[in-house]
Amino acid sequence: MNILITGVAGFIGSNLAKSLVNDGHTLYGIDNFSYGKKENIAELQSNAQFNFTEGDIRDPETLNGFDCDVLVHLASQKIPRYSNALVTLNDNSLMVKNVINTCVTDNIKLVFASTSDVYGKNPNVPYTEESDLLLGPTTIKRWAYATSKIFSEQLLIANHDEFDLTYVICRFFGSYGPNQNLTWWGGPQSVFIEKAIKKEAMDLHGDGTQTRTFTYIDDLVDGITRCIVNEKANNQIFNIASEPTEEIAIADLAKMIWGKINGQDSEPMINFVPYATFGNYEDVMRRVPSINKIKSALGYQPNYNLSDGLDLAIEWQKTQY
Repeated sequence: MNILITGVAGFIGSNLAKSLVNDGHTLYGIDNFSYGKKENIAELQSNAQFNFTEGDIRDPETLNGFDCDVLVHLASQKIPRYSNALVTLNDNSLMVKNVINTCVTDNIKLVFASTSDVYGKNPNVPYTEESDLLLGPTTIKRWAYATSKIFSEQLLIANHDEFDLTYVICRFFGSYGPNQNLTWWGGPQSVFIEKAIKKEAMDLHGDGTQTRTFTYIDDLVDGITRCIVNEKANNQIFNIASEPTEEIAIADLAKMIWGKINGQDSEPMINFVPYATFGNYEDVMRRVPSINKIKSALGYQPNYNLSDGLDLAIEWQKTQY
């Protein structure tokens, strides 16, 4: 297949591109390097099956001229914890509109990267694809990201209804592994790994009892690939995640990472940071997926538990310093 990936130089995009090229697909990638890194795709540049364009898809002309069967839209602004909610809302809506217009015009299947954040504060876990999406008040800017993704999902479905757009919506749960961003943009695990390596205090937001379910990158790539190539995925929504039994409190994640790097007998250095420190913020206390749908429909099965995946992520991240 001919496949176009937006945000190809990012964490997920670069890993997905390498896997798809190895599977024999022809890859087209776009990135403006606002968050992606050139080194993430350096080894792909010499591969004749990989074609890269440096560009910004907020400009619709950047998407012109690609002969592809599937477009995987990964480029995105994330939760505005320390940044501007207006950028998150404007950029994500503009990019998805441009991507949808291209896919409708050129009859391209669109695989869209959504997020587990759309489930918001829904207390009923594990989340199925039919679960209610329960966000907090609009006065709290952290919900701008989830709002932008819910809007995008609705826009995809509306364009399917009106213009027969073929789409797949993928809701990701806490992905991690090689090429992960080393800041909070990449998630708590990458920041904890760096602090543990440097034997510095790890910042935990709130009291650390909030839980997450993390997904090793190879499992995420496998799930996305199944959504790309399998027609049974068309016009469906899928959680792509690890097993719900992998749920872990953030404080326990920090302690696990510290122990893996500094030894189980070493006392973790932890600094609890009140949410008020970074403005009007609201956290999600539990985030647990159901993956029964993607297992049943597409034969997906995660292969990495959190402990084994963290070993690989730590091994890679040590090479970055």
